[in-house]
Amino acid sequence: MEKYIFELKMKVRDYECDLQGIVNNANYQHYIEHTRHEFLSSVGVSFAQLHQQGIDPVVARLNMAFKTPLTSGDEFISRLALRKEGIKYVFVQDIYRLPDLKPVIKSTVETVCVVNGRLSDSALFNEIFAPYLNQ
Repeated sequence: MEKYIFELKMKVRDYECDLQGIVNNANYQHYIEHTRHEFLSSVGVSFAQLHQQGIDPVVARLNMAFKTPLTSGDEFISRLALRKEGIKYVFVQDIYRLPDLKPVIKSTVETVCVVNGRLSDSALFNEIFAPYLNQ
C-alpha cells in the first residue's frame, strides 16, 4: 500500500470522453501530470522559474495500468506518492473514482532533471523533496 503525500480531487469533463462514453486513455496522462504540477506548486516550485534557472524536470518513463473507466461527470481523486532511485524521482500516481474509491488507474512516472542542458541530479529537488522521502 502506497503512502500518498498529495491528493487532488477532479471531475471528468464531457470533451474528455471518446465515442464509447468513457475517458479517452490519453486524458489520464493529463490528470496525473496536472496532479504532479499541483503538488510541485504546493511546495513552492514554479516550472517557469525552474526553466529560467536552467532546471528542466522531464518525464523519462511512464507506465499506466487501466482498471476502471471513468465517464462524463465522474468525480475522482488523484493521489501521489514519491520515491527516489538514483537520479530519478519516481512518482507513484493512482486515481480512484469517487465516492466508492474504486481504482481507475495505477501508474508510475519516472522523472529526471536536465540542468543547464545536461542530465543531472538536482540539489534543489533533493532539498525540496527530502521531507517527503523520509516519511
